[in-house]
Amino acid sequence: MPSVGRYTHALVSRVPNSYQGAKTIDGSCIDLERAREQQENLAQCLRGLDVDVLELPPDEESPNSVFINDCAVILQGLALICKPAGFRENDVATVRAVLKNELGITTVSLDSPTALLNASDVLFTGKEFFVGIGKETNTEGALILANTWPEYPCTPVKLEGSRRLKDRLTMAGSDIFSVSSGETSQQLLKRIEREASHRYQTLTLPEEDAANCLFVNGTLIHIDSSEASESAKLFAERVDYPRTSVHLSEFQKTGRGLTSVCLLVKKSKTIRTL
Repeated sequence: MPSVGRYTHALVSRVPNSYQGAKTIDGSCIDLERAREQQENLAQCLRGLDVDVLELPPDEESPNSVFINDCAVILQGLALICKPAGFRENDVATVRAVLKNELGITTVSLDSPTALLNASDVLFTGKEFFVGIGKETNTEGALILANTWPEYPCTPVKLEGSRRLKDRLTMAGSDIFSVSSGETSQQLLKRIEREASHRYQTLTLPEEDAANCLFVNGTLIHIDSSEASESAKLFAERVDYPRTSVHLSEFQKTGRGLTSVCLLVKKSKTIRTL
């Protein structure tokens, strides 16, 4: 069984000029240079954790290309290429090519024109999958994922609101959920706990955006205290393993979090064939 949070590589897609026009939650403007600085700081953070970061060139035709995690679910040397909403065929094609040609990852596609799957709706705990069913992922997409890795339980979970599953709930460590105290997120947590095949601990955070974090090679990466001060205090009190923080304000303005802006890969020593 794979250990959650172990990675060798990460893909990031550099911020295009067109990202400045991306729709924000509150109508505020995106600071393009700050977004690029924040993305570079995250890349340097990952490199410091022994992750080889591959930086893809900016795609001016797709402002949402920065949210590269949407494009693929990757496990055990196999990548299921997804179909995120919003005319992102070029994003997906680029990710597929890099995974296949640069990292030697076997890729498979959704084999149905009606299946919808956004990888940011997919949470792998190391033991099982949870798939959020909402605007960008349907039950047919969840079924294809389940059939791709039949050795793991796969549970569809209905989503409320506009956010994706991992915008609300992520893995903060081995068998540890990170989730906010907001009502919608807590309802999602209850659905997951009710259906889960295993038991998990939970870090409940006072700020919504803080729940989206990364657990990479034994270290927790969360947003900086200047962006979520109360949650940073809770992390300091409750987390007894290495942790570090980064700024992410210019991506949070669009409702997205840390998991969305990088695609983490554990390159297998053996190539999986189908």
